[in-house]
Amino acid sequence: MGGDMIIAAESGGGGAFNLLLLLAIPLVFYFLLIRPQNKRRKEQLQMESNLQPGARVMTTSGMRATVLSVDDDGVLLEIAPGVEVSFVKQAVMRVLQDDDVKGAGADELDLDDDDDADDAERDGAVDLTKDDAADEVEDVDDDEDDDVEAKAGEKAGAKAGAKAGRKSSD
Repeated sequence: MGGDMIIAAESGGGGAFNLLLLLAIPLVFYFLLIRPQNKRRKEQLQMESNLQPGARVMTTSGMRATVLSVDDDGVLLEIAPGVEVSFVKQAVMRVLQDDDVKGAGADELDLDDDDDADDAERDGAVDLTKDDAADEVEDVDDDEDDDVEAKAGEKAGAKAGAKAGRKSSD
């Protein structure tokens, strides 16, 4: 009976491994989750404290704006010429660099109201007048009618073939 207890104690020999595994899991969580999150939080707080008027920023909603003034917990942003909006500092996601600002210039946003025909040509849009549109609709209707007639003919032929097959088998 005493020999059985010794065998059971020897076969359970994973105590040190289990203890090591129990200590390793919190370390993995710390290095993979907690530490990077704290680092990002510190960088965000530093960026918020270094906001200066005149800086180009992007908000968490993706809006690009220029900082006009900075308060204790808020900032006044100009999102378009003459359009000012108040945000909390936490809404500023990042400060844009010069190359980021150039990427979202007036060329991309097309703020000019000068000539819509040039805009349509540049965007690849086709300007259709009523006459052109009516002709295209008629062409499409004719094509659809032809397709419907062809399908109806195919169905009629299939039904006739099925009936002929039934008669021959009777």
